[in-house]
Amino acid sequence: MNICMIGAGYVGLVSAACFSEFGWTVTCVDKDPQRLAELKDGKSPIYEPGLDDLLQRNMAAGRLLFTDNLGPAAKNADVILLAVGTPMRRGDGYADLSYVYAAVEEIAPHLKGFTVIVTKSTVPVGTSREIERRLRAARSDGDFAICSNPEFLREGSAIQDFMHPDRVLVGTDDERAKDVMGRLYQPLALRSAPVMFVGRESAELAKYAANAFLALKISFINEIADLCEQVGADVQELASAIGKDRRIGDKFLHPGPGYGGSCFPKDVSALIRTARENKSPVSLIEQVQRVNDERKIAMAHRVEAAAGGSVRGKTIAILGATFKPNTDDMRDAPSLIIVPMLQERGATVRVVDPQGRRQAEPLLPGVTWSESALEAAAGADVLVTVTEWNEFRALDLKAAKAKMRGDVLVDLRNVFTAELAHAAGFRYSAVGRKPEEIDLAPAPLALRA
Repeated sequence: MNICMIGAGYVGLVSAACFSEFGWTVTCVDKDPQRLAELKDGKSPIYEPGLDDLLQRNMAAGRLLFTDNLGPAAKNADVILLAVGTPMRRGDGYADLSYVYAAVEEIAPHLKGFTVIVTKSTVPVGTSREIERRLRAARSDGDFAICSNPEFLREGSAIQDFMHPDRVLVGTDDERAKDVMGRLYQPLALRSAPVMFVGRESAELAKYAANAFLALKISFINEIADLCEQVGADVQELASAIGKDRRIGDKFLHPGPGYGGSCFPKDVSALIRTARENKSPVSLIEQVQRVNDERKIAMAHRVEAAAGGSVRGKTIAILGATFKPNTDDMRDAPSLIIVPMLQERGATVRVVDPQGRRQAEPLLPGVTWSESALEAAAGADVLVTVTEWNEFRALDLKAAKAKMRGDVLVDLRNVFTAELAHAAGFRYSAVGRKPEEIDLAPAPLALRA
């Protein structure tokens, strides 16, 4: 099977590499010269565990190709997958579909024979039918079908998620397209991965609904964590207890500084917009968005409170900048709110992140970058965990404390335990546990603004 993947961003690149691992021939088309140069050298422009090996192996086998020439790739393809960006549009929070429609216009002249055109990008309900309308207008003689095939990949675990999915969701009402998509995913079906065929609107909305529900779980446990602090409960004990209930599950019940990344903020915003446009507002999801925005601000206040009520003239060491571990993605990362707020209030900020510096440095002006957690801690008044990279879990707290000027550890990810922190000489503040030594009452709204 010949596949044309339009877009070598996160979704397109991971999907192209995994499809080529199935044995399919995949030509990945992208217009970014620097990205293409890196890819042709077998280097991934993004950090994703295992991706470099997958790229190099399948490029060497001749199954994975990269080009900026769309025509031949589209003409020879059985399946064309659209994996271009759909960023959140400024002003209204809606998904920007300009890249999707531009790609559709470009492929129209090159279609030859029956071709299945698939939206891999996350798109609002109705996009597949609009793509079909535009293609019919451009190629009335074209023989094609439009499918929606949303991805459910977690950054940092994307290859595992692609190769061992909970389900593969395909939205189509065309029988020939069902046959082609069934063959495309046959290697997964043979491993008992369910391939689900649904209507196009159902597939498009399912991606938004899934991410909104997971975002809701995160905001829920963050609010419960605040309550735990006030009543003396431990949020991790509580999360473990309710997570044992199969109706709830234990995933996404980890409190922290709020969600970020390429999907949740954008998809929640787009779902809210879609619901309003269709006069069916999703007030619960709107509240999730508000809670998450306020959460990041509240975490900056938490650090300030732990520092004695003011960070002016103090040095804060930040462990982790990316929105989650095992990625270099900085989109809507909590650090983008927390760090500037601390700087505005007079703090000197040092940051260390195992993979995020290249992406984060232009977004966090004025910070000092360190090569290790111990280097960041040297002379610091407060140590703050923002991203739970595994190497931070292994940090020698006694060594870190010995290098610091202060003795405060604010653990926004509950990486450590109070026992270990106290044994190292820290005054310790975690999330969702009753603070013993530091007043972490919620900030007045005036301070949150």
